[in-house]
Amino acid sequence: MSQHQPRVVLGVCGGIAAYKAVDVCRQLVDAGVHVTPVLTADAGRFVGDVTFSALASEPVQRSLWDEASPIPHTSLGQGADLVLVAPATAHFLGRYAAGLADDLLSATLLATRAPVMVCPAMHTEMWEHPAVQDNVERLRRRGVLVVRPEAGHLAGGDVGTGRLADPSTIVALALDVLGGGARAHDLDGVQVVVSAGGTREPIDPVRFLTNRSSGKQGHALAEAAARRGALVTLVTSSSLVVPDPSINVVTVESSAEMEAAMAVAAEGADVVVMAAAVADFRPKAPSERKLAKEEGIPELVLEPTPDILAGLAAARRPGQILVGFAAETHDVIERGRRKLERKGVDLLVVNDVSAPGSGFDHDTNAVSILDAHGGRTDVPLMAKGAVADAVLDRVSDLLDPERTST
Repeated sequence: MSQHQPRVVLGVCGGIAAYKAVDVCRQLVDAGVHVTPVLTADAGRFVGDVTFSALASEPVQRSLWDEASPIPHTSLGQGADLVLVAPATAHFLGRYAAGLADDLLSATLLATRAPVMVCPAMHTEMWEHPAVQDNVERLRRRGVLVVRPEAGHLAGGDVGTGRLADPSTIVALALDVLGGGARAHDLDGVQVVVSAGGTREPIDPVRFLTNRSSGKQGHALAEAAARRGALVTLVTSSSLVVPDPSINVVTVESSAEMEAAMAVAAEGADVVVMAAAVADFRPKAPSERKLAKEEGIPELVLEPTPDILAGLAAARRPGQILVGFAAETHDVIERGRRKLERKGVDLLVVNDVSAPGSGFDHDTNAVSILDAHGGRTDVPLMAKGAVADAVLDRVSDLLDPERTST
């Protein structure tokens, strides 16, 4: 980060996710950033000036006409090291893409040469509308960093893609841009394959064995890699929506399907991240017809599933980076070390799934990243998007070892 105190103009638009911008503001200030909040007229319908003025580095600014400076947009734009808009509504994206400047925030965006980051948040139907997607792509072509929304619960009880990215993820990306943007494009052109979710091993046509994996961490890894410039293939059994259309999604169900898909996808990949929770056992002879209760309890004989990670390690080409995951409930580091050595991977991400807020089906995770040279990086409990970036930071170090030695 530069020697002077970095300055961020935090734009807040009028959407229900505006309340999360309060946390973004607080985290940026806690990180030593000078934050100037600029709220649109509609933002005041959801959050108040007093909250932001109390948390930010200076009072809220709203108007092109009421400020002490005769040209507030120019002074804000010229003084910013980053202009961050969170949340960015569909209306805002359209106006920004069209180059309109009829309020303080939009005028500031046209008056700055600083990096710009926008964080869309809206209902799924709006986010997926072709007009919104066209505006997003237009902004991306202009160099705007778009932090795509997440899938999850939305206002009004709906579920889908459109939820504002986690504030911790937004702040981590903002700090990275302020520090020179090392993470913004460090994976440009790198071919990354990520697996995600649990597998379903059939007992009969309607029943199966599975595990508690939701696929959230694997999906977060795929989205973070794409955001950092990678060409991403996601092999997933999860029903989670993938909001980034640049990600090539391959849907699978069983361990056999995942093994086949991963073998094909990994063949030309630079980085393979095996985040899926593949079942260890499957029924040896699944029934071709539904088993009836009145027929009695069936004899269920299990057999081991393929060791996909070990197979990928054995088949990988020189220079390919392989990352494994291990979910444990005891002796986490010791068991992780043994698995890392046994599988022959470069990195192993291990976590205690019995710990509060960590592991299956949570939006947060806490992990330890182990490497083949005995190193260990502990990542405390945080949003899975931030955990994904921590893992990819280590991957990036392996891709560019000269960067870590300087």
